[in-house]
Amino acid sequence: MTTRTGRATEHRDLEHDGSLGARLNWLRAGVLGANDGIVSVAGIVVGVAGATTDRTAILTAGVAGLAAGALSMASGEYVSVSTQRDTERALLAKEARELREMPDEELEELVQIYRDKGLSGRLAREVAVELTERDAFAAHVDAELGIDPDDLTNPWHAALASAVAFTFGAVLPLLAVLLPGNSARVPVTFVAVVLALVATGLLSAWLGDAVRRRAVWRNVAGGMLAMAVTYGVGQLVGGLVF
Repeated sequence: MTTRTGRATEHRDLEHDGSLGARLNWLRAGVLGANDGIVSVAGIVVGVAGATTDRTAILTAGVAGLAAGALSMASGEYVSVSTQRDTERALLAKEARELREMPDEELEELVQIYRDKGLSGRLAREVAVELTERDAFAAHVDAELGIDPDDLTNPWHAALASAVAFTFGAVLPLLAVLLPGNSARVPVTFVAVVLALVATGLLSAWLGDAVRRRAVWRNVAGGMLAMAVTYGVGQLVGGLVF
């Protein structure tokens, strides 16, 4: 039987694996994107449902919210990752130039980095010299910048992942509000969204090795508040307009 401590240790071990750690980061981003889609579109459709029982109006608002949210997430992620990638490329180019122009100073800098990590002066120099002889550029960008030049994040991949995750999350409240009859529409959506938020809260807690109850409560409380507020606003505006 695997204990909680054992699972936590196993999870941390997986995080230390480079490729798997990267996949877990993508999964975290996917969970957050789906969560955003659930809450955003649930708020929109519940708000409209509070104003009118017209299924076409609810569908139009929900689909528009889904499209706008997915495109917003994608463009935001593309800009963010592109900026990060441009910065990383500039740092890599600067490091390559410094290695060409002042290799001795860069070697001393690498030695100091390993000394700061706890190695003796002699061992730090041996490690720095050996790594420099093998691949000076890789050794320096790893120690100084923590960047793998062969594994820079692709902004198009990040944008697509965000859009897909948001869309998958948004589909659930959209279906939940459209399929039931008028009287059951809002309660069914509330229940479906709460269950979905519990699931994403549990998954995000597992990925972050966090306390599950707290993560789930945060998720559910935020979603419930968003739906309650937008439903109230919808009823208020609907009463004034209609």
